[in-house]
Amino acid sequence: MQDLSFRDKRVTVVGLGIEGEDMVRYLARQGAYVTVSDSKPRQRLAERIERLADLPVKFSLGKNDAAVIADTDAVFVSQSVPLDLPGVARAQRQGVPIWSMLSLFMELCPGPIVGITGSSGKTTTTALVGEMFRREGVSHVIGGNIGIGLLDLLPSIRPYTWVVLEISHTQLQLARRSPHVAAVLNVTPNHLDHFSWDEYRDLKRNLIRFQGAGDAAILGQDDTEARSFTNIGSGSKLFFSLESNLRGDGVCVENGNAVLKQGRRSEPLFPMKSLRLRGRHNQANAIAAAAVASACGISTWAIRESVAEFRGVPHRLELVGTIAGVEYYNDSIATTPERTLAGMRSFERPLVLLLGGQDKHLPLEELAREAHERCRAVITFGEAGLLLADAIEAAGGRARLIREGNLEAAMAAAMRLAQPGDVVLLSPACTSFDAYDNFEQRGQHFRDIVRARAGEAEPSLR
Repeated sequence: MQDLSFRDKRVTVVGLGIEGEDMVRYLARQGAYVTVSDSKPRQRLAERIERLADLPVKFSLGKNDAAVIADTDAVFVSQSVPLDLPGVARAQRQGVPIWSMLSLFMELCPGPIVGITGSSGKTTTTALVGEMFRREGVSHVIGGNIGIGLLDLLPSIRPYTWVVLEISHTQLQLARRSPHVAAVLNVTPNHLDHFSWDEYRDLKRNLIRFQGAGDAAILGQDDTEARSFTNIGSGSKLFFSLESNLRGDGVCVENGNAVLKQGRRSEPLFPMKSLRLRGRHNQANAIAAAAVASACGISTWAIRESVAEFRGVPHRLELVGTIAGVEYYNDSIATTPERTLAGMRSFERPLVLLLGGQDKHLPLEELAREAHERCRAVITFGEAGLLLADAIEAAGGRARLIREGNLEAAMAAAMRLAQPGDVVLLSPACTSFDAYDNFEQRGQHFRDIVRARAGEAEPSLR
């Protein structure tokens, strides 16, 4: 077993994001000598550095110095840090232990863990599972890729506290354990700018790879890849499906109702029409959450009430406002063509679609074809704007195509073109890193533009 005491040890934390901050605080309070390495300059990290001002921490900023990273007793990497970064690779060759926030947390956590992963839908599903635990009155915490550091949560976790985690593929790179209850929602091409398709799929398998006989894996039956994980790990396998023909125990849909199947027993959970969220993908998220919660012993009542009241998570098909009869939706989370397609399919009204950001090297053909069929106009912006515009143009069709430099200019064009009854949809199909630190910042910029214009037009915001 690895030594989990870091007192008087020299440790290097690589990457000062949410996870980096979390690791720095934990390690410094454990008595470690902490050095932070980050390629960003000090001014871009000023707020985070200020929050750590009361801790004895050294900073090596502006580049990731390989010698600084490797000259240590342990290296802790944030999920955005590639493991082939020269300093990290050197440390591995020297036999230095490499940790992540998640791998350390999994070793230290005294309570049962629920882990949720997928190429899309994991934040919404995680948040809804958390709401089901809350409504049931079960002691729990929520964290992980949903934007909440884990190590700071440890003092509040008891052996009876459930820990509900959203887990990304990069957080699974250093996985040595699997959650007690683990859900793989779907596995579709994503992040191919950093991983091969085989590497990406294999990282998702790590969520259930280490499960034992007393654990449970919930798999998306309607997704070919998730369904193929049936023989991975030793946990029992449950399924969720929007169809009625379930291949085992789990949750499916029959006659418009989500139904829990356990052997020959069938129990209605909630009517699908009670779900407030738009889109078939959110229907899948809801039944996935129900399957996870059921596996954790949450009652039918708590599941039903949570689904009926849940209003979703910001930046995910979020209605920001209505101006002159045009509704503006923020779907900044949509960083893949597949996710943008799901957002588009959530509406029957004419769309003015905003696409753009940093390309992830994913297929664009289906998105381009459907955009022409479904949209009044398509407006591209950002670093990938020309690439997207070329793909849309090659598909042919009737949608008007406009290329703008940034989101603000794209929004100005959208507001000119949209007609009463239309939907203006920011669903970019790309990451935000060409112009923003994260998709939340991009979504907030969209909100600000809409609300500024709403103030001028005195619309009804809802």
